[in-house]
Amino acid sequence: MTLHTLEEISHLDRDGLSAAWRDLHGSAPPPRSSQVFMRRVLSFEAQAQQQGGLPKALLKELGKAASKPVGKTTTASRLKPGGRLLREWNGVTQVVDVTEDGFLWNGETYRSLSIIARTITGSHWSGPRFFGLNKPGAGK
Repeated sequence: MTLHTLEEISHLDRDGLSAAWRDLHGSAPPPRSSQVFMRRVLSFEAQAQQQGGLPKALLKELGKAASKPVGKTTTASRLKPGGRLLREWNGVTQVVDVTEDGFLWNGETYRSLSIIARTITGSHWSGPRFFGLNKPGAGK
């Protein structure tokens, strides 16, 4: 593998950047990758190699974080049975009870808050968002 300097990387054209990418990663760059993107990735890798790579402690933390499930926490698992959700919609207060089996609304049990929200509103809604369990834009 040929290690390019930052100066060399800054002067490579698209073909040169693609060749350097293939040399570094063993495969072609992602389709439609911009030259700016390829320069940033190649520059980061060049600096990391010149300075000995990432610290071992950081690599260990990254390994731990990568092994944790992402996005696996569902609304149902965060809510405890016996809880109650209230939402006023068109002047009517909607009451949903959290049960062991899901959500009780109007005498029927549902597995999903989104189905309840859709039934109440007549349009597609995120159930957790409709009931105020998460805010718009959270996690961005």
